[in-house]
Amino acid sequence: MSWIQLKLDTTPDQSSELEDLLLECGACAVTYQDGCDQPLYEPDLGTTPLWNNLRLFGLFAADTDMEEVMVQLNNVALGSYSAHRIEIVEDKDWEREWMTHFHPMQFGKRLWVCPSWKEIPHPEAVNLMLDPGLAFGTGTHPTTALCLKWLDAQELDGKQVIDYGCGSGILAIAALLLGAKHAVGVDTDPQALEASRDNAGRNNIEEGKLHVYYPKDTPDVKADVMVANILAGPLISLAKTLARHTLPGGKLALSGILAEQADDVLTAYSEWFTMDPVTELDGWVRLNGVRKQES
Repeated sequence: MSWIQLKLDTTPDQSSELEDLLLECGACAVTYQDGCDQPLYEPDLGTTPLWNNLRLFGLFAADTDMEEVMVQLNNVALGSYSAHRIEIVEDKDWEREWMTHFHPMQFGKRLWVCPSWKEIPHPEAVNLMLDPGLAFGTGTHPTTALCLKWLDAQELDGKQVIDYGCGSGILAIAALLLGAKHAVGVDTDPQALEASRDNAGRNNIEEGKLHVYYPKDTPDVKADVMVANILAGPLISLAKTLARHTLPGGKLALSGILAEQADDVLTAYSEWFTMDPVTELDGWVRLNGVRKQES
C-alpha cells in the first residue's frame, strides 16, 4: 500500500493549528521536522521546543482527495504556511528502514561491530553482533565510535566495567568481548535494558557477566572502567554518582558531548578525576580521566 504525504512549511506559532487541521482533514499521522538544520540539544525538563523553521508532514491514505484537503486547509489556514508539496510515499517498515544503511564497522585494531542480520567480514576479529532495536548505540554516531575506539585500546582483562546510559548495550558488551570480567549497564529506558539483554544473548555472553539496572536499582558496585555516552547536561549532574562508582585509579570515558560543552564537563569531573586532553570527532568529543585516590 502507498500513502500520500503533504509537506507544509510553517512556524512554531502556527504548527498546533495546522496539526489539528490536518487530522480533521483525515491525516493518519502528523510529524514535525527541522526546516533548516537547527539542532536542539538537551531541552529543559518538561519542555518541547520547536525549530524556528518547521516542516509538518501529514500522511494520508492513497485514495484521499488531496484537492479537497487543500481546499479545506486554504479555507481555514491560508497564510499559516509558506509552501506545500504533495508526494506519493512507498509503504515501508519505517521503524527498521535504517537497517539497510547499517554495515559492519571496525573500531581500533581488534573490534568490529556487525549487524546481526549480515555476514561477518572478519571471523578472526572480535566481532560484536548487534541489533539495537529502538535503543541508542550502533557505532554509526561519532560519540559511540569514540567510546568503542577507546575501549579497544584498553587492557580490559579481568576488569569490572560500568556502562552508564547503556542504550543498546554496545559498550558493555564490547568490553566483555574484549576481555572484561563483568559489566553493569544502567539506563532509564526499559527498551534499552531489553536491547542490552538481547544483544548479550546474541553475542553468547555468559550468564551473569552482564547485569542491567535502572539508576535507582544500581547496586553499590565500583568499576575499574567507567563509560558513559549520554549528553553533557546529564553527565554534569551525574559526576558525583559516576565518581562514587569508580575505583581509585579506575579509568573514565565520557561522550555525548559537543566540543563547546567540553570545558563545563571537564570542570564538573575535575574534583574526582585527573582529566586528559579532549579527543574530538565531527564536532563531538570524548573526555578521559583517571579516578583520584580518596583522601
